[in-house]
Amino acid sequence: MSIRPDEISTLLQKQVEGYDQSLEMTDVGTVIYVGDGITRIYGLEKCMAGELLEFPGDVMGLALNLEVDNVGCVLLGDYKKIKEGDIVKRTGKIAQVPAGEAMMGRVVDALGQAIDGKGPINTEVFYPIERIAPEVTERQPVNEPVQTGIKAIDSMIPIGRGQRELIIGDRGTGKTAIPVDAIINQKDSDIYCVYVAIGQKRSKVAGVVQVLEERGAMDYTTVVAATASEPAPLLYFAPYAGCAIAEALMDAGKHVLIIYDDLSKHAIAYRELSLLLRRPPGREAYPGDIFYLHSRLLERSAKYSDEKGGGSQTALPIIETQEGDVSAYIPTNVISITDGQIYLERDLFFAGVRPAVNVGLSVSRVGGNAQNRAMKRVAGRLRMDLAQYRELEAFAQFGTELDKATQARLRRGERLVEILKQDQYMPLPVEKQIMIIFAGTTGLLDDIPVEKVRDFEKEFYTAMDERYANIGQAIKESGDLTDEIEDELKSAIMAIKQDFLSEKDLDLEDKATA
Repeated sequence: MSIRPDEISTLLQKQVEGYDQSLEMTDVGTVIYVGDGITRIYGLEKCMAGELLEFPGDVMGLALNLEVDNVGCVLLGDYKKIKEGDIVKRTGKIAQVPAGEAMMGRVVDALGQAIDGKGPINTEVFYPIERIAPEVTERQPVNEPVQTGIKAIDSMIPIGRGQRELIIGDRGTGKTAIPVDAIINQKDSDIYCVYVAIGQKRSKVAGVVQVLEERGAMDYTTVVAATASEPAPLLYFAPYAGCAIAEALMDAGKHVLIIYDDLSKHAIAYRELSLLLRRPPGREAYPGDIFYLHSRLLERSAKYSDEKGGGSQTALPIIETQEGDVSAYIPTNVISITDGQIYLERDLFFAGVRPAVNVGLSVSRVGGNAQNRAMKRVAGRLRMDLAQYRELEAFAQFGTELDKATQARLRRGERLVEILKQDQYMPLPVEKQIMIIFAGTTGLLDDIPVEKVRDFEKEFYTAMDERYANIGQAIKESGDLTDEIEDELKSAIMAIKQDFLSEKDLDLEDKATA
């Protein structure tokens, strides 16, 4: 084989012409400790707080501790793949997740990756998980309602767009049921939903997704799941990822309802990380910045001013208490950050009052600003009647003889309690809530036996839909309860009640004959 000199010179000339003198500088460090999802890295002098770091085996990490001679990092993957001496690269990026409307209808993990088996998520929108909350000048007052479809909440503890309303109670008191009902109730509204499951069982998350799918609510909902079997860094990451997904929609001028279920487990995961990173422990072994952990998350919920597009993010954080102790560290922290709380009581739950909302301890600091005029009119009387009933109920237990006025108040209170009971996954339109509460507070149900009130309520809704649909439509369109509508509603309630009581009498006669 002969070598031709002209070929060799041509090749050398091409190589010289294509020579690139540019250098690529990469900031790298070395793993000096790894264990329990935590690594310490030597050499990353220019690393930023919250920066993503790249480990061998496609494992990512999040820089949390910037110390004098090393960087403390939490791993967002399997730490067993990492060993001492491994090379770590900076990415120069703050942690971010995919966002935008493409996320609707999907179930994702804490990193925004699909886990629902429906293929990858196609979106070009990415949002940082950590972001400074909107300034005061960028916000506007909360005055538009978010209807949950739950009578006890929409009437007495109203939630507005941009509000942070805490749901607090013991384990097994129906805390998750309230936000799930609220999501289902947004079906015909313009509100998108994000449900963040933190440290929940996979079976529970799957159950929530199934309920939402059956009721057509997944079309406008994203579920972010960091389940109990996943490492603490992902549980810490999840609520910020969910908030970033919600913020992308809020920045686009849309309205979002986000649920954090629950922040107690989030705080526990952060405590675990902090202790492993050797941060000094404080009260209940939580680190000193545990308040900041939740305040920087919840303060990102707001209603933007019209100049910023008018979008809103409404947050429903959930906190689990132990034996009803709301004075514990995490509950008191989150109560002080939020704009009110819905307190669920175990005794009420087991007494059959569901949702088990304790109206006396629950409060909304937005109040009537987030209600229409019709609901304001009926809700004021409802709260007063219930407060009197609770007071007299305790007094009546002594067995003393009661005057007629007291007996009448007790009788009405018992029926109002029955009215406020509601089946799970059965949210009600606001006009139906107004009509049944009006019937209770005006005393039109006082002659119906307590045990038959819920039966009457079902027949009442059916009759209103079939025979008096114009009344509900008028309330819905006007948002007010005018004297004319009130008179029509009273006549309708009396007619429906008369039919119901006559049917009941016929049933009793049939039983007596039998």
